[in-house]
Order: sequence, then structure tokens, then C-alpha cells
Amino acid sequence: MDQVQPKNYLIESILVTIFCCQPFGIVSIVYASQVNSKYALGDYEGAKIASKNARKWMNWGIIAAIVSIVGILILYGSMLATLISSNSF
Repeated sequence: MDQVQPKNYLIESILVTIFCCQPFGIVSIVYASQVNSKYALGDYEGAKIASKNARKWMNWGIIAAIVSIVGILILYGSMLATLISSNSF
């Protein structure tokens, strides 16, 4: 019985690299690129592990981007609140 090829998450990994977090996205691309080659060699378990790792690093990239954006918004919000409260316009 043939095993179904695991999803490689390559497109998602590239998008995370471009728009979210480059370090996590690059690691995700490396794992995503291993999925097809491992599956083609008959290493189904290796392909599954590479797919899981690609997804994990892609998700961490998205989380890092969200945390960064929230942190920046909090920082700018506190700076704006300080300016407004001190009437330093």
C-alpha cells in the first residue's frame, strides 16, 4: 500500500520568510525541501518528520512575528501616552 506524501509546507515557509521572520522561515524552508526528496527515496518516516519540523518552524515564525508586532504596538502606544500626558506636542 502506498503512503500518501506528507505536505511539504514550502509555499507557507517562503511566505513566512518574506513577511514574518526570516530565521525561522529559512529553517522551515530547509525542512520543507527535504520532504519530497525523502519521500521519493522511500523514507516515509523521514518525510513525515521533515514535514512536522517544517510546520513547527513555520508556526514559530508566525508566532514570533505576532509577538514582535504586539511588542512594537505596546512600545509606540506607551510612547504616545507619555507624549499626550506630558503635553509635549
